[in-house]
Amino acid sequence: MPNAPMYALLPDALVLAGIIVAWLNDTFSGPSGRRTTYLIALLTTIVAGAWFAVNALDTQQPSYFFSRMYVVDAFASAMKAVVTLGYAVSIVYSRKYLEDRDLFRGEFFLLGMFSLLGQIVMISGNNFLTLYLGLELMSLSLYALIALRRDASQSNEAAMKYYVLGALASGFLLYGISMLYGATGSLDLGDVFKAVASGHINDIVLLFGVVFVVAGVAFKMGAVPFHMWVPDVYQGAPTAMTLLTGGGPKVAAFAWAVRFLVMGLLPLAVDWQEMLIILAALSMIVGNITGIVQRNVKRMLAYSAISNMGFVLLGLLAGIVDNKATGAASAYSSAMFYSIVYLITTLGAFGVVMMLARRDFEAETLDDFKGLNHRSPMLAFVMMLVMFSLAGIPPTVGFYAKLAVLEATMNAGLTWLAILAVVTSLFGAFYYLRIVKLMYFDAPQDSSPIQSHASNRAMLTINGVAVLVLGIIPGPLMSLCLQAVTHSLPL
Repeated sequence: MPNAPMYALLPDALVLAGIIVAWLNDTFSGPSGRRTTYLIALLTTIVAGAWFAVNALDTQQPSYFFSRMYVVDAFASAMKAVVTLGYAVSIVYSRKYLEDRDLFRGEFFLLGMFSLLGQIVMISGNNFLTLYLGLELMSLSLYALIALRRDASQSNEAAMKYYVLGALASGFLLYGISMLYGATGSLDLGDVFKAVASGHINDIVLLFGVVFVVAGVAFKMGAVPFHMWVPDVYQGAPTAMTLLTGGGPKVAAFAWAVRFLVMGLLPLAVDWQEMLIILAALSMIVGNITGIVQRNVKRMLAYSAISNMGFVLLGLLAGIVDNKATGAASAYSSAMFYSIVYLITTLGAFGVVMMLARRDFEAETLDDFKGLNHRSPMLAFVMMLVMFSLAGIPPTVGFYAKLAVLEATMNAGLTWLAILAVVTSLFGAFYYLRIVKLMYFDAPQDSSPIQSHASNRAMLTINGVAVLVLGIIPGPLMSLCLQAVTHSLPL
């Protein structure tokens, strides 16, 4: 639909309008208007997220805008709904944490919304330039967000590491894009797809381009060996900033990888799938084994993120088998489902961490979770559900997510990789279940009351219920993912 009606872009425009309104309010009202800025950001993203979700159910054919540089399809609408609602949940969890540290400022919400806008552009990009601009808008906002607490040297160090390594990854990506452009003569994903499929392109140039593009994708997803920034950024940044870095951007990075590798470079799937096999295997091994020795919970969740991105890569690399795409929709939808589930569990985990924190105290060590069931049974139960989900224990949604990805991997004939995923997951289950043991079987070291806003408790309850209910009834969400992939991707 090259001449699609512009109303398909209204939810995207709503996010941009929300940024402008929040920016003007923060500029002219000053500190007294911070609550209003928060409400503008929250209401805008809730409405836009719901709008994206409705579009995901209604969209049948892709619609292209701005000379085919921007696409609105079922896959894009579903992914944008996830990251937008994920941002709304994140700022609800972060409210009290930010107030206790004098960080409840307009800059936090504006930078977060700019990062969200970058994610939206990444997800809907249909051109190498659009994809790159979305990535940089997201990344630059996150660099500034992590360094927002200027009096904390650890935050500044984390931001600097992320910035330097991010610049290096951007260089890799741009170099790969330039080689692909030189080989195909186009930056449009559809034209690149056709040029590569024609078989009249220099294979050496294409493969070099693919190698650098995969390196850029792996960095943004935090896959080994491009994972060095993840633990340092997770630990060094204030927890609210860590959540905005490790939540929605991971989902956007997955969608971004799908645009690059599937929408543009699917005829080269045999080559980039081999690279993803190595990245997935290393990510699951390093993430799960290294996570065992971590005493800092945020650092442990960083290695958990690395291993979970390995599972997402399993779904991506299982699409094409013997140059046939018969199981591609199932494989890519399993990876999409897994990325959504990962965001839900990440939100819950960091939500609990922030509710345990208080002024001048960060609940970051394992000892801080001892006896949590005695202090707050609700928090302990939600954290237990989240840990069970990350470990892949039924009846939580993480079990079905891992099962779907492993099934796709087995169908692709990669039995050894599926076995490796199961074995490394057993190592990972140790450090997830260790937190459950500390919460329920150890005596509390801190008996101070846990204070939180009613909105935080309500949101965390919904989060925990979602982890459990989606595990018992995963069919509707899985069907939505399959439908989005089937209607959107060139299969």
